[in-house]
Amino acid sequence: MPSQLSLKQHAELFDRMACAVGLDLEAEAVSGAFQFDEIAEAVLRCRRCGNVKACKKWLTDAPDAGAGQGLAPDFCRNRDLLAYLQEPRD
Repeated sequence: MPSQLSLKQHAELFDRMACAVGLDLEAEAVSGAFQFDEIAEAVLRCRRCGNVKACKKWLTDAPDAGAGQGLAPDFCRNRDLLAYLQEPRD
């Protein structure tokens, strides 16, 4: 079973990645676009990633973090989910 520290670390990485591509996960959850079970699954998907060092480096090196960098990097296990959340909704 994953440790609390590990889950917290990956929850933070997922949130930082979302911010780097211009998403506010809290706002997405409040709007109903992103459900709690989807958040939990995204964090677990992040935890299963073998590219934590590359992720941290990408997040550190990303210019203007939070300004909407387009897509998450190819190695991100949540890239498709983040891209979906970036799509305009009516």
